[in-house]
Amino acid sequence: MARRELGPAALRVAQAVAAVLPAGEVVVGCSGGADSLALALGASWAGRRSGTAVRAIVVDHRLQPASGEVAEAVRELLSGRGIPTTVAPVTVDTAHPGGLEAAARDARLAALAAPGLPVLLGHTLDDQAETVLLGLLRGSGTRALAGMAPHRPPFLRPLLGLRRTDTINACAEWGVRPWDDPMNVDPRFARVAVRGHLRDLADAVGRDVAPALARTAELARADADLLDDLAAAVDVGDDLPVADVAPLPTALRRRVIHRWLTRHTEPTMAHVLAVAALCERWHGQGPVAVPGGQVARREGTLRFDRAGASGIRAR
Repeated sequence: MARRELGPAALRVAQAVAAVLPAGEVVVGCSGGADSLALALGASWAGRRSGTAVRAIVVDHRLQPASGEVAEAVRELLSGRGIPTTVAPVTVDTAHPGGLEAAARDARLAALAAPGLPVLLGHTLDDQAETVLLGLLRGSGTRALAGMAPHRPPFLRPLLGLRRTDTINACAEWGVRPWDDPMNVDPRFARVAVRGHLRDLADAVGRDVAPALARTAELARADADLLDDLAAAVDVGDDLPVADVAPLPTALRRRVIHRWLTRHTEPTMAHVLAVAALCERWHGQGPVAVPGGQVARREGTLRFDRAGASGIRAR
């Protein structure tokens, strides 16, 4: 078909997807919101031209009344547009240490990755800017500032260069009405609050700050990827000799410690910094409490002691 079959916003979406669409079969994660709905339709358009088989999964988090009916309506809409679509109900861990948002995200990504195929996600430049600002507010370091990667197998994010207005306009041009998730306007959730802060910041400085934040993510990701590669080259075992990490540059040392900690637990940056102090500012201090246990320096070696072992308890 000729290019003029699509409106300008729909064409931008479709071309962005076509530029990264892999061969074979792919899954599109679709909630029914404007971003993922435009992504699914753009992927279908691109897939018909490249021979890629596109199917969609609608994840039902079961966190809201009638969520099953919403998921089924999205399935019917996409199926009516020629996209094979299934609904995947999930159970969200409400006791997740990262909170409800993180728990829903983990459950959603697991369901989308379950078929073992490349997965397209509908995050836009605006989502990227929100992610960077969240990272800044949390003081999470370079990796958090790097935001969301365009490609981290099995996930691809073709729309990171497009704006949220592009997907809204694309849906209008395709003649579909997106679903407005009430959780997207609930200020109790951190991302919703940050979205409001971004608008306030843009008003305060007199310009749209989202592109600059997204550009920061791109630059930070290149640095973070290099440092992570260097850290991965440092061998870590169950114990970590201080002599192996103390001479390293600070940025590299802390990444190695983070890699080592993740062998045993799920550390935050605060845990990493506290354990790093056992190398960087050693004066005979006692163990550092981490989730599930503690880290102690003994005879020049960092050792993880699990809670309950040898009478040790997590604090």
